[in-house]
Amino acid sequence: MAIAPTLQKYLAAENIQYEVIPHELSMTSARTAETCHISGDRLAKGIVLRRDGGYMLAVLPASHHLRLSDLRTSLGDNVHMADETEISRLFSDCAHGAVPAVGKCYGLDIIVDESIEAQPDVYMEAGDHATLLHMGHAQFARLTANAPHGRFSTHD
Repeated sequence: MAIAPTLQKYLAAENIQYEVIPHELSMTSARTAETCHISGDRLAKGIVLRRDGGYMLAVLPASHHLRLSDLRTSLGDNVHMADETEISRLFSDCAHGAVPAVGKCYGLDIIVDESIEAQPDVYMEAGDHATLLHMGHAQFARLTANAPHGRFSTHD
């Protein structure tokens, strides 16, 4: 599958520079980081949340776990994890569970964990389980510039 068409079109339209990195099939972000010999701190993962009748994407490092309680403190109590059916519907051109850490092209607002912002470069799923995108900090910062940032994860 490589890069999801929705994501590819969006990155081109926004003139985001990135490198495509094919890798051995892996089904978790932690395993992907291990397979690619990169720090999980540099691999951005997207977690789909249900909020007030809509959806949003939390972006955090693969080496971290989401603290839903912290998100509820900043976003309100009506924040829950989306289920697999909802995720598949929102990311219909992506492989099951291979959510890119970019929300705008899928109609989703995002919130970014501050810990990923400290990285000099960032990797993310491209929409399948065998392709990563690699971009410099400045490119990733452009993708997340208008998103709220906060601390809502804990390192594994």
